[in-house]
Formats: sequence, C-alpha cells, structure tokens
Amino acid sequence: MTSLLPTSARPGRPAAGGARPTPAGGEPGQPRPLVAVAALGGLAAALAPLVVCLGIGVVGWFASDAGAHGTPRDGLRVGALGWLVAHGSGVRVDGAAVTALPLGLTLLCALVTWRFSLRVGEALAGHGPDADRIGDGERDWTVGTAVVVLTASYAVVLTVAHTLAATPATAPSLPAALRWTLVLGLVVVLPAVAVGSGRAAIWLASLPGVVREIADLARRVVVAWSLAALALLVVALLVDLGTAANVLAQLHTSVGEALLICALCLLLLPNAVLCAGAYLLGPGFAVGTGTVVSPTVVVLGPVPMVPLLAALPDSGDVPAWTPWLVAVPVLLAALVAGRHLRRHPADRWDAAALRGAGGGVLAGVVLGLLAALAGGAVGPGRMQQLGPAALEVLVHAVTALGVGGLVGALVVHAWSRRSRRDDTEPAV
Repeated sequence: MTSLLPTSARPGRPAAGGARPTPAGGEPGQPRPLVAVAALGGLAAALAPLVVCLGIGVVGWFASDAGAHGTPRDGLRVGALGWLVAHGSGVRVDGAAVTALPLGLTLLCALVTWRFSLRVGEALAGHGPDADRIGDGERDWTVGTAVVVLTASYAVVLTVAHTLAATPATAPSLPAALRWTLVLGLVVVLPAVAVGSGRAAIWLASLPGVVREIADLARRVVVAWSLAALALLVVALLVDLGTAANVLAQLHTSVGEALLICALCLLLLPNAVLCAGAYLLGPGFAVGTGTVVSPTVVVLGPVPMVPLLAALPDSGDVPAWTPWLVAVPVLLAALVAGRHLRRHPADRWDAAALRGAGGGVLAGVVLGLLAALAGGAVGPGRMQQLGPAALEVLVHAVTALGVGGLVGALVVHAWSRRSRRDDTEPAV
C-alpha cells in the first residue's frame, strides 16, 4: 500500500534530488483520477468478453448454414444474449425458460473482471491518505469508491447490451443480470482492487492467524475436491466415449456445427464438474424432473442429445462399489488437512482440531454455494429441473469435509507430537 509509505518512496514522487516523473495520461507528479481509472476499468472488463461473445455469435451464424438464413445482426444478438445469460439474466427459447448459467462463460467473465480490477487497484495504489492522516482518524475510501465506480460502469454496459439485444420473444431479465453484477462486484472486484492497491495485505495482517489458516485450508480442500470431481467426469466420459460420438453422428451436424456443439460443452464443463462433485458427496443431481443420479440410485428418463451427457451412468441397479464413493470426500479432506498440518504444525490439539474442522466446514459451505449455481431450467417440461440440490449438497459437504478435516488434522497432530517426543527422549 504505497499511500502508507513515506512521501519520497511513493510512485510518482521524486526521490531526493531527482526529477519528478510524469505519469502517462496525467500532469507531472499528479496521480490519475480515481473515478476515470475505475470507470475505464469497468468498461474494459465488461466489453472484453462481450466482444468475444459477439464474434463467436457471428461465426456460429455463418458456420450453422453458411449464412443462408438470417443476417449477421442475428448472430450478434445471439452472442449478446449468451453474455447476458452468463450474468444470470436467463432467456426464453421458443417460449421455454432457460435459467441455467453456462458457468464456463461466467467464469471467463469473472477472470477478465479480476484482471482489470487488479490493474485498477495497482493504478490507484498511491491514492488515499497516508499513514499520518490515517493515524489522525481519516478514513481511506479509495477501495470502496473504486469498487462502486467500476461495478457501476460494468452495469452500464450490461444495461446497454440488454437494451439492444433483448426482444419480447427472448425476454432476458435485466434485474436478475444487475443483481449478478452486484455479486460480481462484491466477490471479484472488491478483493481484486484491494489486492492490487495493497490494502488487502494490510487488512489480512490484522486478522488472527487461525482465521488465515482456516481459509487457506478451505481453499486447498475446494481445489482438491474440484480436481477429484473433474477426474471422475473425465473417466466417465472416456468409458462412454463411443456414446458421445454416436450422439454427434445422430445430430447429422456439419464440421462447423460439431465444433460449436463442442464449444458449448466446454462452456458447460464447470456445471458438469459441480454435478460430478455432488455425485461424490452422495446427494447426486437431477437431469429432469423426477430423476436422480447418485452413487446409490440412478433414475433417468429421456435426456437431451448432448455429448457431455454420455458420462451419465445407466439407469437402474448401481454397481456394488459405487456407494463407497461417498467416502472419497472424507478421505480427501483428511489428506488435505493432514498435509496442511504437517507444513504448518499446531501447538495444541484444540488448535489443530479447530483448523481441520473449520477448514472442512468452510469448504463445505463454499461447495454448497457453488452447487446452487450449477443447475436451473434448460427447456420445457422435464427439463425445468437440472443440477444438484444445493441444500442437500451443503449438508453433506459440511458434514463429510468437516469430519474428514477434523480426523486428518488430529491424526497428523498426534503423530507429530509422538515423533517430537521420540526425538527428545535420550537414547539408552
């Protein structure tokens, strides 16, 4: 946080006896205006993925029938609608509501927003009061102001895109998209600006060490769980790869259309990973009203002809070994917690228990929230329900990961204490 450094050490300030540098776009020695920097960052964060979606829409329009039907404007509208759907607006297709998020595109928008917000934070590092003024009681509103302005400019682009692309037939919801933009501002923009400006390091330093350790352990558990779910999905796809190829063959698609379908599957890959994770946790997920896919029971009806759905198990009796998959989250949390305690030992058993159980429970809460994003309606009739039941996933995840983290932390702590005691005992 350069605003807390001595005046001579701040960016844009001259060293003793040196010349005053001239920042790009500003007057000598003057920092760039906060509002302008944040507003431009928000516009860039919104426009970058939107332009990509518009381009893909035009390419898709031409690839589907070589441009024989419609106009390039139709392709642009489809691209803009896809970008809006990634922000939770939903859309109607032939009268049927589609509310599911294509999380691959949503994640791309979040990553782009993170990068631009980080740059905004770096550009504003020299703004705000210095250490003396903060010591006198002055508030530092740099991060808050930048987050508000950046999110507002992002919302302006979203509103303009909705105005130009929405039709009575598609009816995307602008309030829902704006609510998602607000979530993006709180979850992505705020921490990115804080990190880039250096404020995050100061804020985190004031937190108790156990809080930072629990958060770090929870992050590692979520990453490990995601990799395990991805591995399960890949194995299931490889086992039924022929089915996926048959689906593409039955669709009688051209090369361009087949590539578009594969691109759509990539956009839905995070949704599939979250469903696979819900399967590992036990509750499973639905692929239509009245269906369930879990380690203990599989009940399916007709499903859409999407190659990614070839990973689904066959409906009916499940193999004898699949119910044992529910032990994977417990073992995974135990291994991650044990490894974390080996790298960062705890002084007492209660501290180890708190870290292991707290990290597992926090990871379970995060996974429950993510599961709520993985489903929704994707069509009429039975297809109005798809994805995991978020509440059930939350309960199973908190229980399994919390218990696993607790056991792993205590086992490693006990082993470490015994090893240290053996090392200190004198040899006979």
